Amino acid sequence: MDLIDVNSREVQALILAPTRELAQQICGQMEQMSKHLGKVNVVPVFGGANIMNQIRDIRRGAQVIVATPGRLMDLMKRREVKLDALKYMILDEADEMLNMGFKEDIDFILSKSDTGRNIWLFSATMAREIKRIVDTYMVQPEEVRINRENIVNTNIEHQSIQLKASDKIEALRRFLDYDQDMFGVVFCRTKRDTQNVADQLNNNGYATEALHGDMSQAQRDAAMKRFRNKNLKLLIATDVAARGIDVDDITHVIHFALPDDPEFYTHRSGRTARAGKKGVSIALITRGDNRKLKFIASKLGIEFTQGEVPALEAITQKRISRWSENMIKQDINEKIDEKLLTEVQESFAEVTKEELIAKLLTKEYNSIYKRNSISDLNDRSKSRDRDDSPRRERGKRTSVVLKKE
Repeated sequence: MDLIDVNSREVQALILAPTRELAQQICGQMEQMSKHLGKVNVVPVFGGANIMNQIRDIRRGAQVIVATPGRLMDLMKRREVKLDALKYMILDEADEMLNMGFKEDIDFILSKSDTGRNIWLFSATMAREIKRIVDTYMVQPEEVRINRENIVNTNIEHQSIQLKASDKIEALRRFLDYDQDMFGVVFCRTKRDTQNVADQLNNNGYATEALHGDMSQAQRDAAMKRFRNKNLKLLIATDVAARGIDVDDITHVIHFALPDDPEFYTHRSGRTARAGKKGVSIALITRGDNRKLKFIASKLGIEFTQGEVPALEAITQKRISRWSENMIKQDINEKIDEKLLTEVQESFAEVTKEELIAKLLTKEYNSIYKRNSISDLNDRSKSRDRDDSPRRERGKRTSVVLKKE
């Protein structure tokens, strides 16, 4: 930001990001940083928004453009974005852009801006395609690696809970029933799983929303607005859709399915415990996930404690206690007609106070048991992939290597 010439109207820096949410977050941060540097015109460019408005903003003089690859390439082909004076090309979350299928777009953009610019490439992994970009477009680059020992926020408590795959959604319901203050993100592997989890929770009366790539931009914006306003208890998201989410006070991150890459676990769990606060990251695993969990723990230098899905008895006790407190604190509506109040009192004339309380308690009690089973969801059996008992699973074929002399 210090090196931007505020007196020039030309595009001097271009930042590419994989998602609209991340591009918006970057723009917001740059506007905050530029407050004391003089006016720097930062223009966001991404799909799902009116392209003519973006063209108008660029024509006014965009010194920095923050863009998703597809929309930027569209504007370049329309000759609305000129990169002749470009000094800095920044690829943020480069590995994720490649995973999302932006390889051709990135090659096109880099090939059209190959004179005199400085490239900064940020990536969680050094995949083969990332190495190709480095070798093709960067001259004698310096590689910087962060201190991997400090990669995971130390304010996060990491828990793993072993259970059957079919019990995971009920486990989410129990967490929500037990902890009234839960405000979190649930990560699923696929868009289909994301929508299915959200639908099942919503159908049972829980306030959740899905966030995935098949949703329109308007749907995604509406979901994020509800989440930021804390009208949702849980946001159910894929890894890609969650990039760029910057929401305060997230108490829990729940891994409905473990990621294959430990770096993704770091990205996910980092949504909680921000600004010095504490947070909890819960991995819902089946017996077959234990080896992957050990790999993640070893790679990131973290320790998973064994968590528990709350028992129905504990949920009932906590919910009834809250219900009692709320009933006592309930203000009496002054608009209630005195005649109506008298009629209701007369209808309960033969019901004792004890019976009335028991009836109200029964109603609340039944509502709790209606949406939860009485079984213990925690799978306490030993892992089938323990390192101390290597054995061949029944029905698995053994591979044999024959060496020819």
